[in-house]
Amino acid sequence: MLKNIPAIIPPELLKIMSEMGHGDELVLADGNFPAASHAERLVRCDALGVVELLEAILQLYPLDTYAERPAAVMQVVEGDQVIPIIWEDYRRLIEEYEGITDAFEHEERFDFYERASRAYVIVATGERAQYANLILKKGVIFPDADPGQEQQNAGSNSN
Repeated sequence: MLKNIPAIIPPELLKIMSEMGHGDELVLADGNFPAASHAERLVRCDALGVVELLEAILQLYPLDTYAERPAAVMQVVEGDQVIPIIWEDYRRLIEEYEGITDAFEHEERFDFYERASRAYVIVATGERAQYANLILKKGVIFPDADPGQEQQNAGSNSN
């Protein structure tokens, strides 16, 4: 058990998110996504939905502020009458945790599959909403202060 770590994130996913570097991508896949056939690394979270897992992940995982849009969704296939209302939950959470209001690229279905196959990890969920797949590009965690500068300042005050 650890403090301040959302309990719904499995240990395997915590390890993988820690291994990821700036620009690596994580896919939150809905229950219909062909995750196993596209993933080099696959984490199964079949009992969870994307929204609850996204909220837990965003507490730990910075989005890429250098990217124009650090997240991507699969655009609705032409002729499909689906309105992916789940995207509004994604927008709300990303704005709440990251302060980003225009975070999404819209990828054509097969382009999304290709991009997902290059992701560092795919997390397969039990999400039933259509078009609920989401790609998150990892950002950087900036230091609060430069430790070297603090030591220089401390040394100059010792006289």
